[in-house]
Amino acid sequence: MVLPEMINEFGKAFVETSWMMGIAVAFAVIIGVPLGIALFVTSEGMFWHNRFMQNVAGTIINIIRSIPFIILLVVLIPFTKLLLGTTMGPAAASVSLTVAAIPFYARLVETSLREIDKGVVEAAESCGASPWLIIKDVLLPEARPGMIAGLTVTVISLLSYSAMAGIVGGGGIGDLAIRFGYYRFQNDVMIATVIILVVLVQLIQLVGDRAARAVDKR
Repeated sequence: MVLPEMINEFGKAFVETSWMMGIAVAFAVIIGVPLGIALFVTSEGMFWHNRFMQNVAGTIINIIRSIPFIILLVVLIPFTKLLLGTTMGPAAASVSLTVAAIPFYARLVETSLREIDKGVVEAAESCGASPWLIIKDVLLPEARPGMIAGLTVTVISLLSYSAMAGIVGGGGIGDLAIRFGYYRFQNDVMIATVIILVVLVQLIQLVGDRAARAVDKR
């Protein structure tokens, strides 16, 4: 059994995890959506085809995505220190989470846009719709279910990444598992942490699936 005095620790860990994930998800949406759209509309055959941007942006995104998160955490420690003045706590951990989340979600947004029937875009172009109008009234509404599904995948991935942040003092559920479950050999804490993470993933997936179905008008 988890000791009663650990309840406060679990509550604090949950708040820290929510805080660092909230920051990362917000930036993933704010930056990742426009970046994903830019990758799509500048691809070959689209109205803003730009090979240079495709190569540069695609290379940067692929480089970041190819780095394991635990290594990314360590690599970004100097940048986090420069940006926030500290490398400890959920705010510091959110820097690495954000850097990992933006390219990850941008690729998922691009993939969702590529699944749209090209005939829909061509029909809008033949009607004289401007590129901005096509993006706003055609691409985004059509891709919305896929984008929500992609955001669900992103949030679940960030939850697992946030657990790793405990290794470098990022706080949250992962930090709790390491400090008490691993270093102090409190197996009940480790088991409780695993159960919490499993429940959270199930809830996130459930909400994401329902949201995607709710906006899917096809």
